[in-house]
Amino acid sequence: MKAADVRAKTVDELKTQLGELQKEAFNLRFQRASGQLENTARVRQVRRDIARIKTILGERERASA
Repeated sequence: MKAADVRAKTVDELKTQLGELQKEAFNLRFQRASGQLENTARVRQVRRDIARIKTILGERERASA
């Protein structure tokens, strides 16, 4: 996901997507621990997407204050 895609979404959409990505990250951690994780690059991708969304949400919060 690109930053431009994240910026195009509303705050509610971002919070929903953030929750989904956090659940996915949780599941990926368990898969990695049990040796069932096939796509190891997905862990890094999910972590970066979470960070990207949190960054945009923080920017918007500071801009509205």
